[in-house]
Amino acid sequence: MRETLLRFEVVVVGAGPAGLAAASVAAEKGCRTALVDDTPWLGGQIWRGQQLRRRNPQAARWIDRFQKSKATLLDQCSILGPAERQTLLAEHPSGARQIQWERLILATGARELFLPFPGWTLPGNFGPGGLQSLAKHGWPVAGKRILLAGSGPLLMAVGAGLRKMGAHLVSINEQAPLHRLISFAAQLVQRPAKLVQAADLKWTLRGTPFRYGVWPKAAHGDKQVQAVTLTDGRREWVEECDFLACGFGLVPNVELPLALTCQLRDGFVKVDERQASTVPGIYAAGELTGIGGADTALVEGKIAGLAAAGDEPGAHRLEAQRASWHQFREALKATFTLRPELSRLAAAETLVCRCEDVKFDRLKSFAGWRDAKLQTRCGMGACQGRVCGAAVRVLFGWGMESVRPPITPARIESLCQGEQKHTS
Repeated sequence: MRETLLRFEVVVVGAGPAGLAAASVAAEKGCRTALVDDTPWLGGQIWRGQQLRRRNPQAARWIDRFQKSKATLLDQCSILGPAERQTLLAEHPSGARQIQWERLILATGARELFLPFPGWTLPGNFGPGGLQSLAKHGWPVAGKRILLAGSGPLLMAVGAGLRKMGAHLVSINEQAPLHRLISFAAQLVQRPAKLVQAADLKWTLRGTPFRYGVWPKAAHGDKQVQAVTLTDGRREWVEECDFLACGFGLVPNVELPLALTCQLRDGFVKVDERQASTVPGIYAAGELTGIGGADTALVEGKIAGLAAAGDEPGAHRLEAQRASWHQFREALKATFTLRPELSRLAAAETLVCRCEDVKFDRLKSFAGWRDAKLQTRCGMGACQGRVCGAAVRVLFGWGMESVRPPITPARIESLCQGEQKHTS
């Protein structure tokens, strides 16, 4: 293995919509720009796969624009954390990499939020996005009975995709109440493209039971999920299924921003009108600053890229467009805010931290995340708190206070090379 030192004016981390937009406009402005991502494809999780690219004109336009921008793509490259001032330590299959930057744009996206309830660790229980990804890569879903539950627009999108692949959808169960969904649908009238998209999903899902104000209470099965108990707060019933796809929205991937000492506000990276974080030279865009979808991420990415390239007037011209999409983002937040009952689903014996087998009853005696980690190892397993850390925020109101690199699993050799560079 070998170590490589790379130098750029602008480095963008994350190849989803926000990262693609930021890297493209920065490179078009003449900056030596690199786009770093740990996957072998462009588009992040939302635009992954060549088949999706052909179906999605917006994805095709931005991928083509990036490829014409002369920005450097550093794919299959996992960021482990800061190596020294204005340098990131990364790991590539060929060896460790030191990536130096003058301006850094963080666009690391979001992941699914899982909440513990009895049976949630049974095999056959997936996140909706996770099951969709597996199905796109060949996981057999044709003929399988799949129950979707949780919250957010992803439920319908995933359901439609799975149905096209031949799955039998038992039901879709959204925890948000009807009045919020009606209010949200009314606002879509101002965004015809979103309204058409919603209507198309509804048509694809015709005949599938869709319930509002309903959430899972328990999953049952001997060796894997076989049935799910659902509730609307007044009554309970059981539905049989082969797979459960359950996720309660998205949470931002803030591990790298925290490692770089960026300040958070309400769990998201705090930014100003130019998408600049509280650390000089570091910007953030997309789901890191609020869960708003691809269109919000694109305009924030463009503003961050222009600001990093020194084009302040260009960034300023996009503020009205960003404000409009921020209204949509706030509507999403208001519609799909989690009901308080979801924080009370876990039983005493329910695992909260699956990596370290820490149960809900064990955690109740602690005052905060730090104490719980020190005395139970909660959040110190293979996922480094990516699952349980978000869950305890809902369960107990605990926030992630800090991150210790490496922020992703790494080879010892890569860490040693980074340390040698840092101390030399």
